Amino acid sequence: MPTYSGISSEAFRHPLDRQAEQTLRSLPGFELLATNFVEYFYERPQRVSLLGNCIQAGPRQYSTLYNIFRECAHDLDIFPEPTLFVAQDPVANSYALGRDHPYIVVNTELLDLMDEAELRVILAHELGHVKCDHTILIQMAIWAMGAASLLGELTLGLGNFISSGLLLAFYEWRRKAELSADRAALLVMDDLNPIMQTMMKLAGGSKKYIQECNLKEFRQQADNYHELDRDSLNQIYKFLIYNGGSGSFLTHPFPVERLHYLQQWANSSEYYQIKQGNYQRVGAKGSVEVKAEETQSEVENLQRQVEQLQQEIERIKSERKSRE
Repeated sequence: MPTYSGISSEAFRHPLDRQAEQTLRSLPGFELLATNFVEYFYERPQRVSLLGNCIQAGPRQYSTLYNIFRECAHDLDIFPEPTLFVAQDPVANSYALGRDHPYIVVNTELLDLMDEAELRVILAHELGHVKCDHTILIQMAIWAMGAASLLGELTLGLGNFISSGLLLAFYEWRRKAELSADRAALLVMDDLNPIMQTMMKLAGGSKKYIQECNLKEFRQQADNYHELDRDSLNQIYKFLIYNGGSGSFLTHPFPVERLHYLQQWANSSEYYQIKQGNYQRVGAKGSVEVKAEETQSEVENLQRQVEQLQQEIERIKSERKSRE
């Protein structure tokens, strides 16, 4: 597997991730939310909970998984390495959180569902979040949603600040951050196939019938999904599904959408240059500078799009009420 000594996260961070974070930080209420988050957020209880309820991986505990994890951390030049936990959970999921001491949690269902190459994809993806310093904002997004749900009983002084727009911006950023983490996985794997196989299993993989799942068909399904965007109404439906239309905000793009973005990057000159060793390094003079692709006007345009989509949602709700 390739190793990227000294690589900066800016070398592979997706421009939509940068744009969405800048938009989020510019919204009214973000700074107050961040201040309250620091006051109420405690990392130590989370560690106590994980140590009490999960298995901490190491050289003599889940050694195969731990060795894959260490190799991925080395490939992405992450030091010191985060802590790795395995949680007993039937949901195929993993996540990275923590501020001063980041940690990664992998559910047991993933260990049963994925082979070793696919577990490497999962671990490299989560380490990508750590490398990009996503973990603190992810934790803030979770906390903001929880605080918003309790505003009727406990406002924490945030009643006028945790607006629907701020929540939309948090979750828009969370989804875009996944695209950067997927790029980290591709850098480690240097092969799209195990990543696509992982996405297919996350979408609907079955241990019993996995031999009947066809990666070529799944890629065709991804193409069919993007064909839906030719109809603007489908774009509105997608936005609604992502942003509470099904009862909750979605934290990840659909697997087929992630494949689309990753395939584009795999065929780009940017990816090729990184593979050749031409990438931005952390604190290194003479390193190749990767310019941010967004401009202030693009960030403002993204904000306008969010506002327009919010207005469209309100219009649809109003029309439904008038028909009832």
